Amino acid sequence: MLFMKNREIVGIDIGSSSVKLVQLSEQKGTYSLKNAGILPLPSDAIVDNSLMDTTSIVETIRDLVKSLGAKAVDASCSISGNSVIIRKISLPAMTQEELEDQIAWEAEQYIPFDINDVNLDFEILDADLSASGKMTVLLVASKKEIINEYVSVFNEAGLKLVVVDVDSFAVQNIFELNYAPAENDVVALINIGASIMNLNVVKDGVSLFTRDVQMGGNLYTEEIQRQFAVSSQDAEHIKLTSDYPDKARLSEIMSRVNETLSLEIHRSLDFYNSTAEDQKIARVYLSGGCSKVVNLSEVVSQRLGMPVELLNPLKQIVCNDKEFDPEYLQEISPFIAVAAGLAMRRLGDK
Repeated sequence: MLFMKNREIVGIDIGSSSVKLVQLSEQKGTYSLKNAGILPLPSDAIVDNSLMDTTSIVETIRDLVKSLGAKAVDASCSISGNSVIIRKISLPAMTQEELEDQIAWEAEQYIPFDINDVNLDFEILDADLSASGKMTVLLVASKKEIINEYVSVFNEAGLKLVVVDVDSFAVQNIFELNYAPAENDVVALINIGASIMNLNVVKDGVSLFTRDVQMGGNLYTEEIQRQFAVSSQDAEHIKLTSDYPDKARLSEIMSRVNETLSLEIHRSLDFYNSTAEDQKIARVYLSGGCSKVVNLSEVVSQRLGMPVELLNPLKQIVCNDKEFDPEYLQEISPFIAVAAGLAMRRLGDK
C-alpha cells in the first residue's frame, strides 16, 4: 500500500526461506499467468524480518527472474511483522486532500518513531458525516531505512521497486480476485510462512483486524530436525510430504505443532471476536507453504468450530496448460498467494 499508467509489474515475495515470483497479464479484468516460480534462500539470509545476507537475496532474485524469463523491469514486494505498523484510527471526517495534509501530524500519536523517519500511507475505510461526524482510517507506516534496503536489493538485482505492499493486504487482493463471499460475510485470511503468520479479518473488501505472529512452518522443520537428526532441507521435505519411515513418531511431531499453531490462531481470532460485536467470522482461508501440512486445516477447523479452506491463488486466473505444468502449479500454489497479490499491483496504485 506504500508508493507509486498501468504498466505490468512482477510480484516478488521475499520470505525468510524462499523467494517467490509471479507475473500476471490483465485484459478487461481477466488475469492470465505469465510466470510463476520459487527459489530457496539460505537459512540466514533473513533473520527476524531483517535482510541479513543481501548478496544471497540479490542473487536469488536474479536467478529466479532469469530462469523464468521474466521480462518486466518494474517490481512489487511486501513487508510484514515488525517491519510495518498498521493502525485503525478514528478521526474527524474530512476529505482525502485534507487528510493528506494532516496525516503526518495525526500519525505522530500512533507511531513510536520520529515521523520524519517513516513512510506513511492511509486508506479511508468509512466516513459517516450524518451520524458521528467521524471516519475510520487505516494507517500504515514503515521506517524509511527498511524500504530503502528493499529498494537497494531490487536495484542490484536489475529491477525497479515501484510498489511496496503489506503481506496481509497482498493476500487480500488475490483472495478478492478469486473468491466471492456473500455480502456481509466476515472471513479470516491466514497466511502461514516459514517464520511469520499474517492474519487479516475482512468484510466486504475492508480489513477489520490484522495481526502478525512470529510463528510459522519453521516450528515443524526445527522439531523434525531435533527429533530425527536430519538436515534442514530433509526436514522441510519430510514436513511437506510425510516421507519418513517412522510414521507414528512423525505423526506425533506434526500433531503437536499443528496444535501449537491452531492454538495461536484461536487466540488471535478470539481477540478479534471479543471486540467485533456482531461481525463474527464465518470462514477461514489458509495460504502459505505451511497450509500444505497434513491435517493442519482440519485441526484449525476443529479448534475454531468453523469451515477452513485452502486458498487457491490461481482459482480464477487463466493458466495455459501448454506453458505451465498443472501439477507444478498445484504444488506451488499455496506458496505464491502473496506474490500473486503483488503481481496484481500496477504503477500508480495507492
